[in-house]
Amino acid sequence: MKLKYTLLILSFLCTCFVSKAQKGPEPKYIETKELIFPEQSEHVHGSSLVLLPNGDLLAAWFQGSGERKADDVRIMGARLKQGSWTKPFLMADTKGLPDCNPVLFLNKANKLFLVWIAVQANRWENSILKFRTSTDYDSGGSPDWDWQDNILLKPDDAFAEEVASKFKDLPENHAGWAEYAPLYDDMIIEASKDQLKRSIGWMTRIKPLILESGRIILPLYSDGLNMSITAISDDDGESWRAGLPMVGRGPIQPALAQRENGDIIALMRDSGDPPARVHRSISTDRGESWSASEKTDIPNTASVELLKLQDGTWAFLGNDITDGRYRLSLYLSDDEGETWSRKVRIEDVPRGAGSFSYPSLIEDQKGNLHMTYSHRTGAHNKSIKYVVVNPSKI
Repeated sequence: MKLKYTLLILSFLCTCFVSKAQKGPEPKYIETKELIFPEQSEHVHGSSLVLLPNGDLLAAWFQGSGERKADDVRIMGARLKQGSWTKPFLMADTKGLPDCNPVLFLNKANKLFLVWIAVQANRWENSILKFRTSTDYDSGGSPDWDWQDNILLKPDDAFAEEVASKFKDLPENHAGWAEYAPLYDDMIIEASKDQLKRSIGWMTRIKPLILESGRIILPLYSDGLNMSITAISDDDGESWRAGLPMVGRGPIQPALAQRENGDIIALMRDSGDPPARVHRSISTDRGESWSASEKTDIPNTASVELLKLQDGTWAFLGNDITDGRYRLSLYLSDDEGETWSRKVRIEDVPRGAGSFSYPSLIEDQKGNLHMTYSHRTGAHNKSIKYVVVNPSKI
């Protein structure tokens, strides 16, 4: 009985500590910090954010009984209009299949795109890319969608050749699970030769990079191949083709930014061998091909986001820890991501007290950073959080 009361007291003190940490005064660089909708018990995850020409912010996320087994998972959205978030509304729902990982963006003609995945057979590696477009999105609720289709990619044999070639550029690794098991590298090289495996299962997570020419470079990743790729469009999203893969041991969920010299940098979540670090890959040909990924010095296990700001500053937003999602940090760089001179915490609680991940990051005309991310502090305390940061105050 005495042990029971001791544990209750410790639990109470821990709760008080976390509550106090969360309810303290916000740092001066935080302009806004609020939940888009009240905390609830359904699983909500994978948000995306876009600034519309009329000044509204449109957010999307997926929501349902669970992302791995339940088929009631759908794409939901909300709109920040005149300073207040609307009630959530339905954005997309493939009946009988889970819908996940929405991405919102505008092309050069200001056509709105919603790209997401429908997960067949409840297996990530069977995911199908879907998209909707709208030119009528200024109402108070969901946009009026005028077109819907799938994005079907067919990487050719150059994909497999690139995988085999780039693995030679990586540090040696002899990892396998047993003496009789094939090496990790050999398994991925062999899998990449399979036309079906390299054609399906590509998944969205982070917004595309749109070049000055209008080229759209949509970052994708595969849990089956444990690497990344891009879908490229040179006709404002009317058609898509696969670029060459971003090869490495677990570089997934790319976030893209372009340097002044034209090089494109991809920072990626680590889903490979230790130590867990953000991966980096570089394209010198407008996203057509990529260097073998290398690990940076930024710790990582869960999520990354990247944005080049109007003044040339680069912003990285992600889980810079190696054992969970209880910290979300914003890094700023004045040298295009070579070094990160300013670092602040957006969320930081004791391990087990919260989960904050899968952020989306955009900039408004005034230079403020707007972000959304998955926010969970308990089994029945799940929402999408919206934060505005003034980087000039960091």
